[in-house]
Amino acid sequence: MSGLPRTRTTTVSTTAGAQAATMLNVETQRYTPASDRDLPVVVALMPATPKQRAVAVGLAVVIIALAALVAPFAHLQIGRIDSFVPVLQTVLSAADLLTAILLLAQYSVQPHRSLLAIASAYLFSASFAFLQTLSFPGGYAPNGIIGDGYNTPAWFFVLWHTTFSLCVLSYALLKEMKAEIPRSPAASIALSLAFVFGVVVLAAPLVTTWVGHLPSFYTTSVTLQTRLGNQINVALFVFGAFLFLLLFARGRTVLDLWLMVTLLAWLPNFLVAAVASSVRFSVGWYAARGFALVASCMLLSVLLTEMTVLYSRLASALTMQRRERANRLVSIDAATAAIAHEVRSPLGSITLNASTALQMLQAQPPRLDEINVILKDMEEASLRVNETIRSVRGLFKDAADQPATINIEEITRQVLRLLQHELQLNEVSVVTEFQVDGGLVRADPVQLQQVILNLLKNAIEAVNSALTDGRRLNVGTRLDGDAVILFVRDNGGGICPNDQGRIFEPFFTTKRAGMGLGLPICRMIVERYDGSLVLAESSRHGSTLEVALPAMHLV
Repeated sequence: MSGLPRTRTTTVSTTAGAQAATMLNVETQRYTPASDRDLPVVVALMPATPKQRAVAVGLAVVIIALAALVAPFAHLQIGRIDSFVPVLQTVLSAADLLTAILLLAQYSVQPHRSLLAIASAYLFSASFAFLQTLSFPGGYAPNGIIGDGYNTPAWFFVLWHTTFSLCVLSYALLKEMKAEIPRSPAASIALSLAFVFGVVVLAAPLVTTWVGHLPSFYTTSVTLQTRLGNQINVALFVFGAFLFLLLFARGRTVLDLWLMVTLLAWLPNFLVAAVASSVRFSVGWYAARGFALVASCMLLSVLLTEMTVLYSRLASALTMQRRERANRLVSIDAATAAIAHEVRSPLGSITLNASTALQMLQAQPPRLDEINVILKDMEEASLRVNETIRSVRGLFKDAADQPATINIEEITRQVLRLLQHELQLNEVSVVTEFQVDGGLVRADPVQLQQVILNLLKNAIEAVNSALTDGRRLNVGTRLDGDAVILFVRDNGGGICPNDQGRIFEPFFTTKRAGMGLGLPICRMIVERYDGSLVLAESSRHGSTLEVALPAMHLV
């Protein structure tokens, strides 16, 4: 060789490449898509746990015990405290209003007619409780601000508990129904608010302006009620007890459980008014109002507590997800580094041997005696590169190929939920255009999720160059003959025309830190299921990548 450099590489096994593929498979399998059957996702519709049942039973026992202690002294008059009703019922109204808002918010997350019914119950309660406060004698004025000061507060009380009980009955009847709601959540909430507002607006003048035409609950004194008052309270007590038993028989959820406790806390209020003629400002009356405040705050406290617990769990899950994603990226980096190392070594050998061969051919006279050895070295190195790639692809296919008939739109929605935090951080809006009814394809759900995840992450990186108020992705499906097409369109800067034909080549990348393996592996996965992954279009206004897979039809 006369001092001329020539490199002969020893045989290198493909163990590192195999380990790299295995690492990719193990990390990929951690992201098996969850089913939407994991719902419910709102607190109100979650099944009650044994611990929650025990707490509810304990609180019910306390309510019954306190009611039994107060019962012997319920008829005793202890004097009129004018500030008692305004303070207590203003708090009560605010608590009911907050409860209704939380229930409507939960309805917007998971629409169910029963949630609208019970939210309406608390809206009625907040409205009529506040109107009763305005009409109560001695509250904000000696004879109240509205009404006659005698019967108007009593009629507001009847309206309050009648509408609340009817809405609870509607909830109990609707909660097992699974019929689809034809309107959007916002439209349903608006209709419910309009209904409640309409009933309140129509009922309020009836018991204020025209209260003289209605039967009387009080005639000579604001503390002595008529026989009709006793009868109405007996009816309300029986109706409340019936609802309690109905929920007890059909109770499943957290909301069922605490509505039962709420109804139980209301029963002393009716019982005191049903058995005593001198109702207002007695020991029983004040105690019943206290029970009423407890009843109104009950569900609010539970919703706030459970939502806080759920939020903490979601925060922990998000932290674990970020850590898992970071670990996954580290594993992918390690895998791609191992593959690159396996490929780079023989490629370096080929390059150096080719340079040496050129020098020998250019020598005077040409040194042909060692060219044969150099060419054999180059052939062996190229075979090692091919063996490395073949080994990696074989292991990846054998370890992760578990095809099934799946809904590509559901898989896409799951990936979008997985990327929700990243989309928010990058201020990227997503418009979905799912136009295929069913969208069934046959593929491995984990691998297809990884393909969609890679395409969406590339699209997010592509739109980062756009203004924050204009970053947008369009994700959707359509039918093209017998194929389901999933497209991911971004409004980034597009791909350079010279690079558009190379983006699916292994180890070609336009990113500073990319390895150039994402899109080639994605195409390999899609083609395994007789599909295709192509760059449909790319310009300075953005790029569109399309995944086409054969459509499956269930018999």
